[in-house]
Amino acid sequence: MNRKYFVIGACAVAAIAAYALLRPGPAEEAAQAAPVEGNAMVAIQMPPIDDNAAIGQRIFENTCALCHGTNAVGNEGSGPPLIHVIYEPSHHADEAFQRAVAMGVRSHHWRFGDMPPVVGLTRGDVTMVIAYIREIQRANGIN
Repeated sequence: MNRKYFVIGACAVAAIAAYALLRPGPAEEAAQAAPVEGNAMVAIQMPPIDDNAAIGQRIFENTCALCHGTNAVGNEGSGPPLIHVIYEPSHHADEAFQRAVAMGVRSHHWRFGDMPPVVGLTRGDVTMVIAYIREIQRANGIN
């Protein structure tokens, strides 16, 4: 008799866990709610940008947007969106962005090919770009 209740309980827990893992999170819901324009790969909500993030925005738009799209929404055929759960801080820490810019990175999440090193940016510049990206991520439920 106890075994029967254990199996039923285990199935209920598994069903709840599957629902929690498979349901869309805030970022996915936002992406589904807003239309994607041009070659952008995701739709986002843009927060007010100021302080270090505003400096990072200018650097990003002048150096990174060609591949990663305006506001880091990706550019179909060119570079992935950085406003994506793949780039949340627990999976790609700030140092991962620093290393990608300094040394380049081999393609591993997307099929855009390898990212070359970005010449001319200092660690300080990249820190500002990271502040900008993280600001947009937080506004879109990516923490």
